[in-house]
Amino acid sequence: MYCVRKITEDLYWIGGNDRRLALFENIHPIPRGVSYNSYLLLDEKAVLFDTVDWSICRQFLDNIKGVLGDKPLDYMVINHVEPDHAACIEEILLRYPNVKIICTKKATMFMGQFGFDVVDRVIEVKEGDTMSFGKHEVMFVSAPMVHWPEAMVTFDTTNGVLFSADAFGAFGSLDGKLFNDEVNYDRDWIEDTRRYYTNIVGKYGPHVQNLMKKAQNLDIKMICPLHGLVWRNDLGYLLDKYDKWSRYEPEEKGVMIVYGTMYGNTEAAANELATKLVEKGMTNVVMYDVSKTHVSYLISEAFKYSHIVLASVTYNLKIYPPMLNYIMDMKALNLQKRTFALIENGTWTPQSAKLMRELLGEMKEMTILDNDMTISSCMKDDDVNSVNAIADSIIESMK
Repeated sequence: MYCVRKITEDLYWIGGNDRRLALFENIHPIPRGVSYNSYLLLDEKAVLFDTVDWSICRQFLDNIKGVLGDKPLDYMVINHVEPDHAACIEEILLRYPNVKIICTKKATMFMGQFGFDVVDRVIEVKEGDTMSFGKHEVMFVSAPMVHWPEAMVTFDTTNGVLFSADAFGAFGSLDGKLFNDEVNYDRDWIEDTRRYYTNIVGKYGPHVQNLMKKAQNLDIKMICPLHGLVWRNDLGYLLDKYDKWSRYEPEEKGVMIVYGTMYGNTEAAANELATKLVEKGMTNVVMYDVSKTHVSYLISEAFKYSHIVLASVTYNLKIYPPMLNYIMDMKALNLQKRTFALIENGTWTPQSAKLMRELLGEMKEMTILDNDMTISSCMKDDDVNSVNAIADSIIESMK
């Protein structure tokens, strides 16, 4: 039984959802599952845009058959060769032996590395090349490192549809709702969109900026990504988010407090700081236990907020391991332009603040406030002055 949705008069979504998968890329939790999007254009030539993950291949093949019927499939555009989108290429080649693959030169190489025998079936394209499928003419736009080096996007100049590969995607299954205006996006989707971008694409902000500059010259009316919802209106909302994220500009002035605590004493200091911030008028405060919160959520929130407080115990004379992991992920994903305040705790040799300062100093355009706070085992009455000082310096730095 096939399950598809019509996007335009002759364009169909033929993808599917995986709600069983627990970890995307075997790393990132996806409690709401994930969609794998593929699109089929019925013109004088029938054109498939990307395939799907192996987990939903049977549904995908049923969907193609349901839309195509007994007609031949003429072309398969491969914008991105990562296996969650390219796993079913061979299944298409077996069922439609005359289909031609349209992709970049590097994509041909990658398909060979994955064991796909496609050399005799490929039409290689480069930046600015065009093809006509009848009424529809498309242009191919290279998008290297968004987020693999072979990636491209395909723009339909006839109807303004951008097949955007992994750009503008999101975690989360579609649950019957395909379009952005069929959901409450701010309530139900923005967190999964940010977490997808920051953890999957976030390292490559300059490359995303290059793609967005190219997009400014295209009359885009609809965005069809490989994960998440299809955007058919209010494109400025999504483009603004991507512009901020890819320039590493915070979305909001606010304070994210991340604490690493063993017995609750460092958490107590974090709670005191949150309370003082709110009392002083900064109510946009969130708190996370670094040991209980998956780092992908912490990364997403770090891209959102302007100020980050790291409160860590000293562990074996080093940074508490979950906190170290978080800092190293921020560094690996190229986070920039944030202001940090540091709190350390230790019983005999507290030095996690010094070590965190050294790591943060290796990152781009980070501001580290001067008044680090040291706790000797647990909070004392006279530590409240230090908490107040940190709260005041955070608020002052926001002016």
